[in-house]
Amino acid sequence: MRKGLLQEIMSKAIYADDINLYKVCYRDRDAYKEVTLREFLTISENLQLIPANRIIYVKRGNDIIYSKRHK
Repeated sequence: MRKGLLQEIMSKAIYADDINLYKVCYRDRDAYKEVTLREFLTISENLQLIPANRIIYVKRGNDIIYSKRHK
């Protein structure tokens, strides 16, 4: 279910909102990295190289709108 919510958030950010407002924090080996959504989509090749289960949170501005920790 969380994966569906994450896909919905990303789709809205890309197609119905300003993608530049969004940031993604993901686990990269032993560290966390926060990048813009646009950069994340490039790095992950649209979630092909970095799976959704490594995303820790998604922020829109300063608000966390998706968090792996909150079910």
